[in-house]
Amino acid sequence: MARSHYRIGENGYPHFLTCTVVGWLPVFTRPETVQIVLDSWQFLQDHNRLALLGYVVLENHIHFIASAESLAKEVGDFKSVTARRIIDYLSERRVKTLLDGLEHHKVPHKSDRPFQLWQEGSHPKLIETESMLRQKLEYIHNNPVKRGYVSDPTHWRYSSARNYAGIDALVDVTTDW
Repeated sequence: MARSHYRIGENGYPHFLTCTVVGWLPVFTRPETVQIVLDSWQFLQDHNRLALLGYVVLENHIHFIASAESLAKEVGDFKSVTARRIIDYLSERRVKTLLDGLEHHKVPHKSDRPFQLWQEGSHPKLIETESMLRQKLEYIHNNPVKRGYVSDPTHWRYSSARNYAGIDALVDVTTDW
């Protein structure tokens, strides 16, 4: 599989990003695995390494809008830490079906590990205008609605739609942009 040609456009500016689980495996059907993602985003924000402007976590991929001085590094760290913690979680609980899938879908050049969680790349798209940011937030927030999981974006607890509606949310986001 060829590596992605997507690149971070300009550091410090927001980008729309997507991270997909290999084989589109449903890793995020467990609240504990979603919490690992949320905790990682919160850690990066608490340590001023990343500003999270919006997100949604679905069963096999995530979309988010973020900015950082070194966005590629922070996204790489995010993917590395979450992969290690999620694989550890699944291993401790002997979730054989998912672990078998993570092993099966691992790309051959990743020979230093038995499993791969994330597909390579994050398909960053530079957010150039406020209207583009609003459009990407609307897309993110309506993703669970389009899939038929909920009828209102704020009903999906793993989304920043709750933050923007002023409802208690699971992770902080920057809404004053």
